[in-house]
Amino acid sequence: MIRTPFTALLGIDHPVVSAGMGGGHTSGELVGAVSEAGGLGVIGASFVPPDEVAAVVAQARAITAKPIGINLLLHATEERVEEILEHEPAVFSTAWPRDDQDLATIFARAHDRGAKVMHMAPTLADAERAAEAGADVIVAQGTEGGGHVGLVGTSVIVRQVAKAVAPIPVLAAGGFADGAGLAAALALGASGVLLGTRFLATDEAPVEPHVKDAIVRSDGNDTVLTTLADSLSGRDWPGAYDRIARTQFVEHWLGREPEARKRREELWQQLEHADEAGDGDNSLMWFGQSAGLIGAVVPAAQVVEEVVRDTEEILRTQLPSLLRDEFERFGQS
Repeated sequence: MIRTPFTALLGIDHPVVSAGMGGGHTSGELVGAVSEAGGLGVIGASFVPPDEVAAVVAQARAITAKPIGINLLLHATEERVEEILEHEPAVFSTAWPRDDQDLATIFARAHDRGAKVMHMAPTLADAERAAEAGADVIVAQGTEGGGHVGLVGTSVIVRQVAKAVAPIPVLAAGGFADGAGLAAALALGASGVLLGTRFLATDEAPVEPHVKDAIVRSDGNDTVLTTLADSLSGRDWPGAYDRIARTQFVEHWLGREPEARKRREELWQQLEHADEAGDGDNSLMWFGQSAGLIGAVVPAAQVVEEVVRDTEEILRTQLPSLLRDEFERFGQS
């Protein structure tokens, strides 16, 4: 068992978290399975109707009595904070606030309801702002991640944030999918990892089979940073880029965002039809470069177990074997 300040804070077994991916990319089955396996499952509530969020919470709690989290994207859904807190999550997870939002007040509302606050930050300044506002956990997100990201590499942002906000626990996000990633995150000063793409390629993830297949087939070199998806959705994400799969549809519209905005309704309907038909070439798919480390769709609990098992193996055998005393290296003089 790997004990870190993050696991101690939440009373969970493993420092592995499933990302609170909004827009229906998490399910009660996925979240419940991750938490029951000893990690922390997080529900993505943003852009999901309140009654559906309630159903997902109920599903997760039917699977596990262990802590779960619920995520909101603050720039778009601040008015839903009280609704989410009424579900009494162990962790209130937040991300992508606007500059004019009062994080301290938002975080205090969560603390008043007994929830820990976990906030995602793509820059050092964002992390320091969240720490000053009272966040209990900071997620340092690198640009390798899928979905909405910043431009700083994971190894840099994780180390920066871990040094700057200590002793607040930090989770590393962006490009992690296995035990080697968790071991590296711990070496950078993090207390665990938050995985998005890895948990999309699980049996319980509520995404279409062609999305999971695309992740498994990916070599990690077939994604692109763009604002095309936001031009099509009409949603304004402050300071964010999208990392999405480089499909035929995406290739056709890259650099043509003004025209895409003009034809938003028509193109969005095309995308919906493509998803229904399982046509990955003409879809929007949000996943990160860690897809290149994923070889199969497996149960979510297996992901947690394998990540922890492989990390323990690395920490116990591979890394210690690199250290030798002077006698071993040079012989007796």
